[in-house]
Amino acid sequence: MQSSQASAERRYAAQTKHDTLLESRTATLSLYSQLAALRPFKPDQGVQLVIQEFCEALVDYTASAHFQLYRFIDEGTERRQNVLQLSKEVYPNIAETTQQILDFNEKYDCEDHCDNLSNLDADLSKLGEILADRILYEDQVIAALTIDR
Repeated sequence: MQSSQASAERRYAAQTKHDTLLESRTATLSLYSQLAALRPFKPDQGVQLVIQEFCEALVDYTASAHFQLYRFIDEGTERRQNVLQLSKEVYPNIAETTQQILDFNEKYDCEDHCDNLSNLDADLSKLGEILADRILYEDQVIAALTIDR
């Protein structure tokens, strides 16, 4: 009976973490769309505010994936070998997208600079592809985690 209760508690904790990740992802994608709609980009205050908000959401989402998804696995809470193996295979790809996301943030974080937006259109398009790949990787892990034992 205790084993069943512990399994249910682990599943609930995992679901809560997934929900947090998905909420963060949705907020980021919404801001991505909002920013993309401001094309052509001009360094005015309205664009700068959306870029800043987007960059903050992007970093929060990126951190959320690590804290809500992989930390759960790294802490040893997850015991299913198929999930652990998939995570091991997918994590390097997610780590690569993380670096690309951080590079974008460093380039466009408006607290430091927002005057040169000449490459934002191309960089935003590339970032969209990176986010699409990342979502596919994350969804593979989430799907494996949500399958009942």
